[in-house]
Amino acid sequence: MTRVLIADDEPHLAQYLKQQLNQLWPELEIVAIAKNGVEAAEQIARLQPELAFLDIQMPGLTGLEVAQGIEGQTRVVFVTAYDDYAIEAFEAAALDYLLKPLKTERLARTLDRIRSSQLAALEDRRLADALQRLMPPLQTGPAPVQPTRLRFVRAASGELMHQVPVEDVLFFHADDKYTVVQTAAAEHLIRTPIVDLLGQLDPEQFWQVHRSTVINLVHLAGTRRDEQSRLFLRIKGHDKELPVSRAYVHLFKAM
Repeated sequence: MTRVLIADDEPHLAQYLKQQLNQLWPELEIVAIAKNGVEAAEQIARLQPELAFLDIQMPGLTGLEVAQGIEGQTRVVFVTAYDDYAIEAFEAAALDYLLKPLKTERLARTLDRIRSSQLAALEDRRLADALQRLMPPLQTGPAPVQPTRLRFVRAASGELMHQVPVEDVLFFHADDKYTVVQTAAAEHLIRTPIVDLLGQLDPEQFWQVHRSTVINLVHLAGTRRDEQSRLFLRIKGHDKELPVSRAYVHLFKAM
């Protein structure tokens, strides 16, 4: 059964959404109705519902801030009276974005999409399990070729070009047309996009923590959460903290 949390600081709107959900998807279990962002964040962390309908503008924490602090598997649908949050909503990995006043037909389409995605995920897991059972216990043939890992980065600093060892890189950060190569001593620039760098770096040493940031774990000093449950990283040799986007928070659960 899919468990759902509703968060809205207007009780009559929360109750209306609950009634609509019960009517359109009777199998849903409404596990909590939160009246503000702080309560929503606490309930999501405690109950771990599969789905959360979050009003964007709420006291304490906005729906966007609640979503950024989610560490579990809870997926989010944003509900708001304003249409100027759409880009931020989908950057927060929202399943959908609903405008108030809610229309039954629009909500129904959202629920159909969620059900379809859940069914597809279930079928993918079943297929993976079936393939795993069919695979022989040992693979024969030549050993796979290990990819060549990047050892040096040729980067510019002013008018000079430098050969920067990747071991010295604190983090890479996408910045407009360039990628910043940050060391403890200096900041360099390269034109290689973050996505291309990832394929050349050791994945056990370099982790992507944001769509525009890749850190070197060797230089990770620690982590910090603020009052809104957002995660930040402290890097040795660098005085500014780096934010971790919601999509990568799970990497640091053991830290």
